[in-house]
Formats: sequence, structure tokens, C-alpha cells
Amino acid sequence: MISVEQFQKELEIIITNAIREDVGDGDHSSLACIPASATGKAKLLVKDEGIIAGVEFAKMVFQHVDPNLEVEVFIQDGSNVKYGDVVFHVSGSSQSILKAERLVLNAMQRMSAIATKTKVFVDLLGGTKTKILDTRKTTPGIRAIEKWAVKIAGGENHRFALYDMIMLKDNHNDFAGGISQAIEKTNAYLKAHNLDLKIIVEARNLDEVAEILRNEGVYRILLDNFNFEDTKKAVEMIGGKCLTESSGGINEKTVRQYAECGVDFVSSGALTHSIYNMDLSLKAI
Repeated sequence: MISVEQFQKELEIIITNAIREDVGDGDHSSLACIPASATGKAKLLVKDEGIIAGVEFAKMVFQHVDPNLEVEVFIQDGSNVKYGDVVFHVSGSSQSILKAERLVLNAMQRMSAIATKTKVFVDLLGGTKTKILDTRKTTPGIRAIEKWAVKIAGGENHRFALYDMIMLKDNHNDFAGGISQAIEKTNAYLKAHNLDLKIIVEARNLDEVAEILRNEGVYRILLDNFNFEDTKKAVEMIGGKCLTESSGGINEKTVRQYAECGVDFVSSGALTHSIYNMDLSLKAI
């Protein structure tokens, strides 16, 4: 996984680019009618229900736009919220508050929706050893905050990107000439480049699980689109030699059954690509 420093850099890039995109050469609406010396206060109002996420990110945005803005937080990331709740107050330059407003709302609405969706899966997996994982099926340019939202709700992050973990999926294996060839070439590549990356290998059936197990250096086997019966058989075959992950169209109706098959992880792209933003507003007070 990426380091804390790398993750922090990703967040800074998101903020810088989003402000560039939204503000350009100036927020002329505010510049036209609000004096530079004017100060004000606004509240983050919840108009929905679910899990709030993005409070700490909002603080980063306000700090980036104007270090003199002050944020008073009443509800922390990961908390349940309902219609009418006030998450925080922000006070200081009125122009600065308005400049930051849209990025704060866009980010928090999406992060909160992801956190709310993730919490559903986390609760469904309660009492099992299975953890819910996100995927790389994220919005281009804002992956860091979407994966942060998953963590806030108690989910786990899969690899962040192509560079921090090896994942040999069906196309890799087919292009390499087969599963064993792909694993052998990967181990040689890692050794030659002095890289310490975990290897995940996808299996499409029990025969492929058996082939993977004949190779060394595999950290986790991805059981892709397995039914419940074959998932149980695969877990028994693997017998703790490496970790297990179920994936492929898993939803709220099936995730518990996959967990009860004994897998260590269940991954779902739906955590980030199939959500509806939480309704939030930033209102002057």
C-alpha cells in the first residue's frame, strides 16, 4: 500500500487541481459584491441520513484556501447523521468561505455516500472474519478521497493503484502464456527490480486455484465469480496457505453468504461506483 506521505500528496494534488478548476483567475461573483474585508460564518447542514465523511478533508480545503479560516467541528467523520444535523461551523473571510464552498460540498457529499454504502457491507459482515475491500473502480482524479471514505466507514483499501501491488488477472495470465508462467515471470521481475510487492492472482475455477497453489510467492488468491459451493471448496483447498478474496457482482444480498464460505476478503466496486451523493449544504448563519 502507499505510504502516508504519498497519500497526503495525493490529497494535496486533488485540492490544488479542484481549486484551479473551479476558481480559475478568481471567484468573480464574490469579488464583485463582497468586500475583501467582510467576515462571516457558515454551517455544514445535513439534509439526508447516513454516515458523514470528509470533515477532515474539508478542514484541509479551508486551510488551503485561507489559513485564517476557523472550523469548529461538532460531528466527526464516521458518525451517523440525520436531517437537520450541523456538522461544523466555518468562520472568517466571506470571500474565502465561498471560494472553498463547492469543493467542500462536492467532496463531502460523495465521501459520505461512499461511507454510508460501505457501512452497510461492514454491518452485514459483522461477526465474521471477512473484511470488505474497495477496488480501483473510482472516479479519475479523486481516488484518494474515495478510498479514504471507505476506511472511515470501517472498510479496507485494496491496492491504491497499479504501482503498489501486483494483481495478475485473467488477461495478464492469458497474455503471459498461463497462470504459472505469469507468476514465475512476476517473481523474476520483482527480484530483478528489487521490489517488495505483494502478489494477488485471480482464479476463474478450482483447477486454476490448484495451479496457483503449485507456485510460490502468492499473497492472496482472488476467487472471481465463484458460486458459494466452489468458494467453500476453494477455501478448503487453499487451507490458509495464502489469503482469499471473493469478487464479481457481490452485493448486499450475497455478501454474507460469501463471508460464511470462509474467505478473508470480499471486494466490491459498488462501494465507489454505484452510490448517490448525500445531500449537504453550506449555509451562512
